[in-house]
Amino acid sequence: MSHTISDIAKMMNVSVYTIRYWDKEGLFPNVKRVNGVRIFEEKDFPWLRLLNCLKNINMPIKKIKKYVDLVLEGDKTLKERYELILEQEENIKNQINQLKYYKKQIDFKKAYYEKAIEAGSENAVKDWINKKPTLDVDKLPEKAK
Repeated sequence: MSHTISDIAKMMNVSVYTIRYWDKEGLFPNVKRVNGVRIFEEKDFPWLRLLNCLKNINMPIKKIKKYVDLVLEGDKTLKERYELILEQEENIKNQINQLKYYKKQIDFKKAYYEKAIEAGSENAVKDWINKKPTLDVDKLPEKAK
């Protein structure tokens, strides 16, 4: 079954402009064209999923292009491609750690508002916060856990 650029954009939850931009950047070297129109087939889906993954983990387009070029060079670039993937894995780990940190902050604010709602006033919570050392702001109070 063949799919248009619009179909692919919807499937990947990106804009048609994004797909066109990726094409302009050379990220679809093996996509079939008929009269200048990109025709995506089922065999293209693993590649599209990988590109979308790399984009969603904030890999810069230039690096994605480098990866594409390495793939086109074949087996002699396996180690380089592996190293790029390892680098992205490290970036993902860093993003996860950042998100965990932000989750703690959100958990704290959630407990803050739960206490304020329960007390009927934010003033009750402000006193509670003022009694806590600054470094504990990211930690949930024992009673809120």
